Amino acid sequence: MTTYLLAGGGTAGHVNPLLAVADAIRAREPDAVMIVLGTREGLEVRLVPARGYELIFVPRLPFPRRPNRAAVLFLPRFNRAVSEVAAVLRARNVDVVVGFGGYVSTPAYLAARRAGIPIVIHEANFRAGLANRLGAWLTTWVGVVFPGTRIRHGRVVGMPLRPEIQNLDRSGVRAEALRFFDLDPGRPTLLVTGGSLGARRLNGTAVQSAPALVAAGWQVLHITGQKSEVSDPGIDHYRMIEYCDRMDLALASADFTVSRAGAGTVCELSALGIPAVYVPYPVGNGEQRFNAAAVVAAGGGIIVDDAAFLPAWVADELVPLLTDRPRVRRMGELAASVGGRDGAERMADLVSDALGHPHGGVNPAIPGADA
Repeated sequence: MTTYLLAGGGTAGHVNPLLAVADAIRAREPDAVMIVLGTREGLEVRLVPARGYELIFVPRLPFPRRPNRAAVLFLPRFNRAVSEVAAVLRARNVDVVVGFGGYVSTPAYLAARRAGIPIVIHEANFRAGLANRLGAWLTTWVGVVFPGTRIRHGRVVGMPLRPEIQNLDRSGVRAEALRFFDLDPGRPTLLVTGGSLGARRLNGTAVQSAPALVAAGWQVLHITGQKSEVSDPGIDHYRMIEYCDRMDLALASADFTVSRAGAGTVCELSALGIPAVYVPYPVGNGEQRFNAAAVVAAGGGIIVDDAAFLPAWVADELVPLLTDRPRVRRMGELAASVGGRDGAERMADLVSDALGHPHGGVNPAIPGADA
């Protein structure tokens, strides 16, 4: 019986791949012990127990960016966190640490190195995060989603997808999806979503463009997010909801999507063959633009800057595209050509390799680019 410690939390971009890999390992090893290391502030607090996995906590310790009191206190607090994780590794006889980045992963990597336990890393974004870049100096078992990701020992395994997305039969459940959202089966569906918290630019432009989109023969399923400031335009064929806990059905209903370009979103849409306009999040290190680069280069998506995604752009560019149904279908096929649904299995293979366990395996991982 193998005991796994999976480290990662905070955002869905860390938690969802972690859970997908945990599920893939559990499917192979029903008696495996799964321990998830997270923080008390992240989505893992809700998602991990709901999936049936044990969750333990480590303090959330952002790396200090400037010399101040927090920087002075960081090192002793960080060392304490590493010691706490090391104690868990010893007490629970952990065999391997699998990290997905974020605040909790660095102390897990260092504790595993101290204990002589194998470390396996998954990096979801095109631009690797600090925790995983540091961790990659401690192991040779590093899986990435995108071939161009610059990280030591990186090899492409793809994005571990949630089972409900990985196994989604869009055509088979489309009728159910349309009924679930009270959509018209006679119209194609444009899905607009900025994520769980929404996106001001996407929300505002979508609402202002509602008449033009509907006049083009489409219907809109608009997931605004829970902190949205927009109001329902109140027109036929425009369905606005604040939150969606059945994204599988939302994606099954979608013929085209307008969304941010988080790595998970890009990979889910590509795996399902859904064309998209990607509006990268304008704050941060710019990785969202790079996340969508491959599918855009293949012709399965379009990138639009946040500042440019305005009603005039929708009228001049998106509406003509949507009325060209053969082009929409072709874009879906091209999106699917760069997508994949076996990321969780490939990552589980990588973990098995690090442990020296035999496995049936999928196609060998493809070498990536070392930093």
